Amino acid sequence: MSTLLIATAAVLSLAACGKKTAAKSDTVKVGILQLIDQSALKDAKNGFMSELKAEGYTGKKIKIDFLNANGDQSNLKSMSDRLKSDKNDLNLAIATPAAQALQNADKDTPMVFTAITDPKSAGLTSNVTKPDKNATGVTDMVDVKGQIDFTHKLFPKAKTIGLLYNAAEANSVFQIKIAKAEIKKLGLKVVEKTAATTNDVQQATEALAAKSDAIYIPTDNTAAAAMATVGKVSEKTKTPVVNADATMIKLAGVATVGINYHDLGKQTAKMAVKILKGKKVSSMAIEKPAKTRLVTDASRMKLFGLTQAQVEAAAKAVQ
Repeated sequence: MSTLLIATAAVLSLAACGKKTAAKSDTVKVGILQLIDQSALKDAKNGFMSELKAEGYTGKKIKIDFLNANGDQSNLKSMSDRLKSDKNDLNLAIATPAAQALQNADKDTPMVFTAITDPKSAGLTSNVTKPDKNATGVTDMVDVKGQIDFTHKLFPKAKTIGLLYNAAEANSVFQIKIAKAEIKKLGLKVVEKTAATTNDVQQATEALAAKSDAIYIPTDNTAAAAMATVGKVSEKTKTPVVNADATMIKLAGVATVGINYHDLGKQTAKMAVKILKGKKVSSMAIEKPAKTRLVTDASRMKLFGLTQAQVEAAAKAVQ
């Protein structure tokens, strides 16, 4: 009897060791759904992946399924369904429509999101401190009031501020509402133009430039995808642009105190790693960007007669 017990114990011990070894060598599966192919969202994805690599998720330890919807709502739905069928350990959604589509398709797989301005109004949670819909992440909400003040200090003679955005993007509408209120508080006029697609951006920017002394653009995906076009119009019409998104300054803006999407992606990945290691989504409050940066474009500063000292002084308006 004792011999049989010893043999059985040995088999069970070996089986347990085998399970531990298998668990240790398991590949983590991560799905990524990106709304559109534009610089800021691409930077967010790259930041996310670089931080996962830094945390040791490399080679056979991780399998990533990256899908880009190219701004197509039907793609978002079919791609969300595919990620659900993949039965990933975690999914990342980049931009509000991607997160909404993924949440509608898959309520079981933990989701982290990034490049989303207001997750509560987007329906991704009803509580930002204790997420209740299996989704958490990092917002890209900037200090809109501060940025309007920054724009005013840069261009104090500007009497009319133009606003460019896509009215179908909830994140943009949220920011524009704040911007309009702040512009009016300064005693300035507001002109707004919307662009439903990237093809509409040039015409909308030209219309704004004809009626505005300066243009402010929130973290808008449609405008960002056509920011090079905005830059050309800005330089041709001598109408300065201030972007909420620091990534876009190199394409169109004069300066901003804004967020860097690579940093945003890295911050989101740190949250993802905690979830992959067993932390509950509901215990992880949705985070704001950890830092902002003053970013300038020397050629456009010269074009609009601004010095570095003037820009740095104006930057103090942004929290």
